[in-house]
Amino acid sequence: MTRHAVSSVECPKAMRGLPGAERTLSLQGGGSFAPAQDRLRRGPAISALSLRAGGPWPSARNDRAAGWGLLRRVHTQRSECARNGRGTGVSLCRRPALAAMGLVLALALVLAGCGPAAAPTPTPGRAPVKLAMGYIPNVQFAPVYVAYSRGYFAAEGIDLSFDYGMETDLLKLLAAGERQFVIGSGDQVALARGNGLPVRYVLNWYRRFPVCVVALASSGIEKPADLVGRTVGTPVLEGASYIGWRAFISAAGIAPEQVNLQVIGYTQAASLTEKRVDAAICYAMNEPVQLRTAGQDARVFYFDDYANLPSNGLITNEDTIQHHPELVQGMVRAFLHGLRDTIADPDAAFAITKQMVPEVGGQNEALQRAVLAECIRFWQGEPLGQSDPASWRRVVDLLRQVKLLNVEVDPETLYTNRFVEAK
Repeated sequence: MTRHAVSSVECPKAMRGLPGAERTLSLQGGGSFAPAQDRLRRGPAISALSLRAGGPWPSARNDRAAGWGLLRRVHTQRSECARNGRGTGVSLCRRPALAAMGLVLALALVLAGCGPAAAPTPTPGRAPVKLAMGYIPNVQFAPVYVAYSRGYFAAEGIDLSFDYGMETDLLKLLAAGERQFVIGSGDQVALARGNGLPVRYVLNWYRRFPVCVVALASSGIEKPADLVGRTVGTPVLEGASYIGWRAFISAAGIAPEQVNLQVIGYTQAASLTEKRVDAAICYAMNEPVQLRTAGQDARVFYFDDYANLPSNGLITNEDTIQHHPELVQGMVRAFLHGLRDTIADPDAAFAITKQMVPEVGGQNEALQRAVLAECIRFWQGEPLGQSDPASWRRVVDLLRQVKLLNVEVDPETLYTNRFVEAK
C-alpha cells in the first residue's frame, strides 16, 4: 500500500542536477501549524523544508509568478477569495488553516516549481480514483486516511489517490470529467449549479456548519445583540464565512448595517489579540482552538445554532452518478466507514493520520489532537452522511438574498441521499 505523507511533493525541474543528499530534505515543524504560532508568537519557527525530486506538475504551476501567487494565498491562510469565478472553486479555507505547514509547502513549490506527488501506479483490478482534497494534508482529513489505511476503499474495488493540488476551479474540473470526486461545501455546489455545472453533493461529511464568530472575553460580548455597533472582522465578502455570517445575523435579528464589518483577510487571531476588531468570523476548529491553546478566554457563537447550512461533503458529477453508480456507492460506503471509525476511536484515527502526515505529531500534537476533537463535534450526528433538505433550501434562499446567486436553482438538484441511504 502506498504511503502518502505530507512531505511527498515532487519537483520536476529545479531539483535536477542537485546531489542526492540535497534532492531529498525533510519537513520539520516546531510549534503549531496553525496561525497561533505566527500571530500569537508562541512556539518555535519552522526549521526545514521538504522537497523530493521527480514527477509531473500541472502546467498552471510551472512558472514562478504562479508560484509566488500561491505563496501569498497560503500565507493568508486560505484561498476562499482566490476563486476563478464564483461558485466554481473549492475554497481552501473549508479545511481550517494549518498556516505554518501551508506556508512551508507553498514556499517549497515556489522555490522548486513543485507540485503534488504523482499518483501511485494503479492496482490491477481496481478502478483508479483521484479524490480532490482541495487543501494540503492535515488532521482534518482523518476519516479519509482511516478509510484508506484500513483498506475500505480497496474493498470497494477503488484504487484511491489523493490530489492535494491547490486548484481554485475544482468544480469546473469535476463538471468537465477531469476529476471524479471533490471535497467541497454546499454553497459551492449551489453556485456551481447556478453557473450550469452538473455537479451534485452525495455525502454530508460536516453535519454542522463550522463557521462561527469569536470574541475575546475581555470584549464584553456575551450575546449576538452585543455585536451591534461593534467592529467584526471577516476574511472576505464571499464564501462560507460571509454566507454564514448573513444567515447568523438574519436569525439573530441584526441588520447588516448595524455592524461595522471589516475585511481583515485571514488574520483573525492577531486582529483579536491586538484589538483591531471586537470579534472575528472564522472556523470553529481553527481560531477558537488556537486561542484556547494559547491560553486566551474566548466567547464563540456557532452559526449552526442559528441557521444550519450544508457544509463540506463529497461531491461528484452527474455523468459519474448516471454511468458509474456503483463507484459512487463504493466511495460513499468507504468514506462513511472511515468517518464512523474516526468518531468511535479518535486516538486510533490520530495515530493513522500521524503515519500519513507525520507533521501533526511532535510539538504540534496537542494542538492537532484538539483540532481533531473539535472537528468530530461537527461531523457526528445521525443519520451520518445524510443531507437535510431544509438546509439546501436555506442556502439557495440565502445566496439569492445576498445576490451571489442570480438564477433560479432547484435545491433538489444540488444533492442526493440515495447513496447514503443505500449504504
